[in-house]
Amino acid sequence: MFEIIANETLAPMLHRMVVKAPRVAKARQAGQFVIIRKDDESERVPLTIADADAANGTITLIIQSIGLSTQRIVATPVGGHLRDVAGPLGLPTHLKKWGNVACVGGGVGTAVLYPLAKALAEVGNDVYAIIGARSKDYVILENELARFAKAVYVLTEDGSAGQKGLVTLALKDMIEGRLPKPDAVFAVGPVPMMAAVAEATRPAGIPTTVSLNPIMIDGTGMCGGCRVSVGGQTKFACVDGPEFDGHAVDFKSLSNRLKMYRRHEEECRVGLKEKP
Repeated sequence: MFEIIANETLAPMLHRMVVKAPRVAKARQAGQFVIIRKDDESERVPLTIADADAANGTITLIIQSIGLSTQRIVATPVGGHLRDVAGPLGLPTHLKKWGNVACVGGGVGTAVLYPLAKALAEVGNDVYAIIGARSKDYVILENELARFAKAVYVLTEDGSAGQKGLVTLALKDMIEGRLPKPDAVFAVGPVPMMAAVAEATRPAGIPTTVSLNPIMIDGTGMCGGCRVSVGGQTKFACVDGPEFDGHAVDFKSLSNRLKMYRRHEEECRVGLKEKP
């Protein structure tokens, strides 16, 4: 059993939870994730390790409570417990000194972006964070990123915070030299956003890494649920990723796979509401 040390709301339907998991905290590297279960009857949910404190034996998870399982997880109070926290899983971020690095996060993807952006800064890169959200209420981790990034560019779809527009707007300014030009780009967020980032950087030949979170069951590559097509080859996000060359990912097939269980999820939510 894994104790919940802290549970706070960052934005609507978005929670930051600190969980006691000493072995994971000690072993984890940037870019890796865990698979958690609320109890014996719950599904397995993959979540990026947003931060870790090896001294205190804790990891930080940022969880969007959209599906039934994540709703039950974030409802766990401080002092409560999760049944399973398995990890760290996946390959860590390949860290090297690129120079100027644009780290682009969309929505809850900013939570996944944070640990890899921090790690990139720690090895000597000049990190420029671009974070996007629907509105100011959904902007997260701006202050945390500002502690090590050279600049944080905020964009919202309705213009209620930062610049009005999508993250590709600021990225275009960087590529075209109106802002510091990136030597590498890392992007995390909704599939359409990552696809748009990859297409923006492709003509300029800027190395672009994306972090994928397809449907995942066991986290060991055996179930095949997280398979993605990269460069015409089948890869498994849980063991070959979650980070891949954005210019090689087949985003269309990935998008289709992510839609597979939407009807089942909706039926589960409806069923829960109808219970007495």
